[in-house]
Amino acid sequence: MPSAQLPRRSVREMLRSAGAADQAICPLGPQADSVKTARDVTRSTLDEWGLSELGDDAALVVSELVTNAVRYALYPGKTRDESPITLTLVRFSPDILLVVADPSDEVPTPKEPDFISEHGRGLYIVETYSQEWGWDALDDGGKAVWARFRASD
Repeated sequence: MPSAQLPRRSVREMLRSAGAADQAICPLGPQADSVKTARDVTRSTLDEWGLSELGDDAALVVSELVTNAVRYALYPGKTRDESPITLTLVRFSPDILLVVADPSDEVPTPKEPDFISEHGRGLYIVETYSQEWGWDALDDGGKAVWARFRASD
């Protein structure tokens, strides 16, 4: 789903090109309370960057991304200590990139949303609230799922 306005680069390339002041990194454990932590970090970081207008949408999207990461972070042969999840927020004016990296190689696959079921709407929500989203495989295994937001001018 890459957009025509933003040339497709890997998440690694985008993170390398951002300055330290333009990113926030938050390691998360593979447990349910990490979702709240990720929402709080997202809102506070966007507030610090003067982008509080993105807070609600970005917090909703990061909730979905971290929920999926927690769900798939524990897999056979791995323990909680070996299953880090990392939230990274990057500011590329006028864009904001939210990246959630986890150790699972399972590809995020959108499903037709079933609005009656409790599951299956996460990537639909990500797609609806962000400008675009995607994922990249990581060199050491796992993946980084990202969503891009555009700050209002």
